[in-house]
Amino acid sequence: MGQQPVTKKKLSWRQINEGVAFGLGNLGHSAFYGALSTYFIVFVTSGMFSGVAPAIANRLIGLITGLVVVIRLAEVVVDPILGNIVDNTETRWGKFTPWQVIGSIVSSVLLVVIFSGIFGLAKVNWILFAIVFVILFIILDVFYSLTDVSYWGMVPAISEDSHARGIYTALGSFTGTIGWNGLTMVVVPITTYFTFMATGKHTQGPQGWLAFAIIVGIVAILSALCVAFGTSEKHNAIREAAKQKTTIKGVFMGIIKNDQIMWVSLGYLFYSLAYVTTNGVLFYLFKFVIGKPGEFWIAGAVATVIGFVTSPLYPILNRFIPRKVLFALGQCSMILAYIIFIVAHTNLTLLIIGLVLFNINFAQLVTVLSMTDAIEYGQLKNGNRNEAVVLAVRPMLDKITGAFSNGIVGAIALVAGMTGSATAADMTASNIHTFELLAFYLPLACAILSLLVFMFKVTITEKKHAEIVEELQTKLATGEVAGAPATVATVDDALTTEVLAPVSGQPMMLEAVKNGNQGQGLPGVGFAIHPNDGRLYAPFDGTIRFTFSTKHTLGIVSDAGLETIIHVGLGTVNLRGAGFTTYYQDGQVVHAGDLLMTFDRDLIKQHGYDDVVVTFFTQPGRITARTDDWPATIQHGQSAMKVTLKPEPK
Repeated sequence: MGQQPVTKKKLSWRQINEGVAFGLGNLGHSAFYGALSTYFIVFVTSGMFSGVAPAIANRLIGLITGLVVVIRLAEVVVDPILGNIVDNTETRWGKFTPWQVIGSIVSSVLLVVIFSGIFGLAKVNWILFAIVFVILFIILDVFYSLTDVSYWGMVPAISEDSHARGIYTALGSFTGTIGWNGLTMVVVPITTYFTFMATGKHTQGPQGWLAFAIIVGIVAILSALCVAFGTSEKHNAIREAAKQKTTIKGVFMGIIKNDQIMWVSLGYLFYSLAYVTTNGVLFYLFKFVIGKPGEFWIAGAVATVIGFVTSPLYPILNRFIPRKVLFALGQCSMILAYIIFIVAHTNLTLLIIGLVLFNINFAQLVTVLSMTDAIEYGQLKNGNRNEAVVLAVRPMLDKITGAFSNGIVGAIALVAGMTGSATAADMTASNIHTFELLAFYLPLACAILSLLVFMFKVTITEKKHAEIVEELQTKLATGEVAGAPATVATVDDALTTEVLAPVSGQPMMLEAVKNGNQGQGLPGVGFAIHPNDGRLYAPFDGTIRFTFSTKHTLGIVSDAGLETIIHVGLGTVNLRGAGFTTYYQDGQVVHAGDLLMTFDRDLIKQHGYDDVVVTFFTQPGRITARTDDWPATIQHGQSAMKVTLKPEPK
């Protein structure tokens, strides 16, 4: 397929419009999650049981808090099932779009019903209320999860271009920050205003919380409609390539067999538990300790501003500072913030300083990158490439910490007397001490544990990952570890694949390529080319099996079953994807001559690495290779090697 000139890709107006529509989707989606995971518990402890006898109200608060924890933990098992439901959906509008609309409408309506106190049912029959609540909350959570799964599943469905997908994801994350933290800024004004409109009292009453839920629900539905009508799913062979489903068993087995994913997960679990719990108790801090609930918007404003700064700052800092150090600096900042929270008491200036330090953290980015690198670690250690684990573990951990934090926040409100119509004037020294003990000392311990786990148990650093990838390359070349499984028809006769040059340049045998670290020729069967430009094409008709997270290496299997690895440069793993742009998706069927990748040769050389492109075959025991006389310079698309694959022994 054609030798087309490659220029730097620019987004079309259609892609820009789809990006904006997709980004707007997470505005309401994140606001909904914030209302459900943080402010629902605040409503339960302060306004849901207004007018109910205090003894029964406290009993119901404890019951609802416990039920929410159990239900949210059960989601860990349910989510893979919901993922399969979405993935198996077939409609004229696609598989994801219908669930955006259905999920948002159903969950938003049920959010309003629950924030209404189920229309005062607790005042009539509290046992019936508990039963109905469980049923409604489970249905709400299921449809919210369907919306969540379908939203992020839209990214590869609306674009095949990696550059565009990256922008869509960044826009979604950006608007998600606005939705989550913006809620913190508006929750008190909304609940106070609508309570005043209904009762004439300047408090956060049930009427205000109901209005808050209605507004959040409307925003969530409008955001989902932006995604549904502003984006379009692509129907092509790429989306049909991968059929494997993720199961909860697969997730846990992937964690158990990969100790680095386990330790990274544990470190993130401690961090997330501290972070989410603290966000949940900040409202109580401003209302019951400081006595200024109207100033609660400051917490959201600080988090929003710091979030806008830290996300783009991370890749800049990571050029000079290892991510493990950045994680440690973030955790030390968080630990210092807790110390300030503990000593500040009612000093608002100190609390703002603490909030700034609290939100300076790179934990989420470091966790995702560390888990991604652990894929190759697990492949080298166990022979299995558990990519699905990376996609499933962090959301699973978020659900677990969300469940526990809901329970902790509810318990804090109960034992500290911060329920019902209580105000700051009702708080005793004992109440404040109990609040600080559970709201700050417990998360502080989690923050310290997170730091210790990452510093002493997580070993998958950038340098370590580069060493793992190079070792994995060598073992793949010599057949010591298997490549990605090929899905081809079983044959009894040997099949020959004509392998075309993937790049234009000067060809050579593998033994002539000197490894800078070892000074020896490369092992295995294959060939190498010193490229004349930075364009790489498919060497035959086949299927992309995998891409390393660093983008410099891809695996492709021919229609005849020839498993092939193409590796761009020596030492380029250390660039961590910088300068590489891919034009395919794992699982995609490609044809000889299709453009697969562009790479920045100047950037590679500026960092002192060799830009040689190495092509080798991962079944050395089953192949014989024949090379015709190469010219001094070979053009991509010309025959470079004929490889015969023998049938697998029976």
